[in-house]
Amino acid sequence: MDKALSSRTIVRVELIADVLVAVVKLVAAFFTGSVAMAAEGVHSVVDVGSGGLMLYGYHRSQLGPSKRHPLGHGRELYFWSFVVALLFFTLGAGYSIFEGFRRMMSPADIRSPLVIYAVLAAEALFDGVSFVLALRAFRAAKGDLGYWQAMTQSKDAPSFIVLAEDTAGLVGIAVATAGTLLATSFNLPIADGIASVVIGLVLAFVGWVLVRESKGLLIGEQASSDFSRSVLACAEKQDGVDGANGVVAIHLAPDQIVVTLSLEFSDELRTPQIEEAVRSLEARIRDKHPEVIALFVKPQSHAGFKEAARAMDRNIAFTKVEDEG
Repeated sequence: MDKALSSRTIVRVELIADVLVAVVKLVAAFFTGSVAMAAEGVHSVVDVGSGGLMLYGYHRSQLGPSKRHPLGHGRELYFWSFVVALLFFTLGAGYSIFEGFRRMMSPADIRSPLVIYAVLAAEALFDGVSFVLALRAFRAAKGDLGYWQAMTQSKDAPSFIVLAEDTAGLVGIAVATAGTLLATSFNLPIADGIASVVIGLVLAFVGWVLVRESKGLLIGEQASSDFSRSVLACAEKQDGVDGANGVVAIHLAPDQIVVTLSLEFSDELRTPQIEEAVRSLEARIRDKHPEVIALFVKPQSHAGFKEAARAMDRNIAFTKVEDEG
């Protein structure tokens, strides 16, 4: 199973769980009067919308090239992931904090706390299953990297969005449980409002992180060093190529990469021979890396490449010399 399909499956599991949990929590919030439960209910509604938007993004990202979009629609996945992060940050966090402060100003008793505990236990079960699936997939993808480093370097936005949502959900369950316990068992109704504010702050922090990471992917991030090194190695093995100067490889989606190569061809090659070398190189690269959807080659001397890099006042291309330094 490829990585994109695995992530899509996790999003589907998350969506089913969120629909069930959202309905139960909103009904429970209505009958118990708990704003912490209402905050959790809105959080789940946002999660339902998030899951639907990410699945829509997956669908759109697989559409082929068109006259208006010659490189396809891969970045739609990153666009909708960015929208999901914004919803998480604004709607989920904003409602929770607003309602929490309002309840703190006008505390009220919670009715039927046992209903709240039962709902939170059910949510913990559903979110726990989704969290375990998302965590396993993320662990498999991250390799030896730490969790934070893996998230900042990941090109599969839905994978870390689902994991972050489930983590925030489990933290929210713990906070809502504590708020309900303090409000009902210790006669502190203000604790319900405080719990809602804390949940909102957790959602705001997670949403801010997701917005930042999704924005970077939407703008366009360089592929991994291992990928770029592999492409350069393929180019250096190509007959007629005297040297591979550098490569710019940008993700349009987790499984879609656009590659630009700066190559120095042998001086004795004529135009038809250069064209054949490029065709052969493209076939070799795509055979090894099927995620490459477009390859652009710029014939350029090594000196010309360095001069162009200095003219831009920065070297955005990956080179072996730069990597080793």
